[in-house]
Amino acid sequence: MMDPSLIKRATLMEIEGVSLNDDTVENWDTLWAFKARPDDILISTYPKAGTTWIQEIVDMIQHRGDSQKCARAPVYQRFPFIDLFLPAPLVSGIDEAGTMPSPRTIKTHLQLKLLPPSFWEQNCKIIYVARNAKDNAVSYFHFHRMNKGMPEPGTWEEFLDNFITGKVAWGSWLDHVCGWWEAKDRHPILYLFYEDMKEDPLREIKKVAKFLGTQLTDSLLNQIVQHTAFESMKGNPMANYSTLPDFIMNHTVSPFMRKGLVGNWKEHFTVAQSERLDDAFAEKLRSSGLTFRTQL
Repeated sequence: MMDPSLIKRATLMEIEGVSLNDDTVENWDTLWAFKARPDDILISTYPKAGTTWIQEIVDMIQHRGDSQKCARAPVYQRFPFIDLFLPAPLVSGIDEAGTMPSPRTIKTHLQLKLLPPSFWEQNCKIIYVARNAKDNAVSYFHFHRMNKGMPEPGTWEEFLDNFITGKVAWGSWLDHVCGWWEAKDRHPILYLFYEDMKEDPLREIKKVAKFLGTQLTDSLLNQIVQHTAFESMKGNPMANYSTLPDFIMNHTVSPFMRKGLVGNWKEHFTVAQSERLDDAFAEKLRSSGLTFRTQL
């Protein structure tokens, strides 16, 4: 049995000006020295931007639509999360990755400048998913509330202030999405948008399959669309994190898979908060050429 006393709320520390959970910073040398392999696939996102969704899509593509193979273990065991460090005797993501046979599919929330250099050296394929800042902030707030390993979120207003200024785990949303966007033309990076995935999942799944070099029949593609639909995943214990004890993630506070909508931010933001976020992010987004939809 896991000891509930091992799980504690993280505190924030910084690496190169980026806020990270203390356990990650304390193990930074180990993480920076991570050895990627040439056939690794890396899934990168800002937290709560559709990470689990794209993981399940990729797993289904890799197993050619075989949902039984994707049910071999919970998603957090199928994809080593290299920037997650857990107290012993729990196994951390880097240790999981080290014992996993190739080809591996690995997860990270790191900003581009903090990614271990071996991923660039090995020219690994990377799939990045970006989500509009307002929905992302709301989802991240509720995740802090239910995940006992994340820092205390405070009130919604306090959390939003920290989100806008980048004083949350994994740092600034703005720096994250812009950094990976800028790199996409120099590296094998497939840059996807959460809103596009909601609008037309079949179209986006086809992009992922092509990027991974996998040809699938229309029938298999439709199976993947059905399996990875929000309601299907919300009810799938191998995808919805319900297999973790509630002293780690308490789904009665807020389910891990909460709404999965585009535009739910309108139920949380005041007009002033919405304008403040727009003003804070507008200039850098404009200069980057990145545009996000906040409703469909």
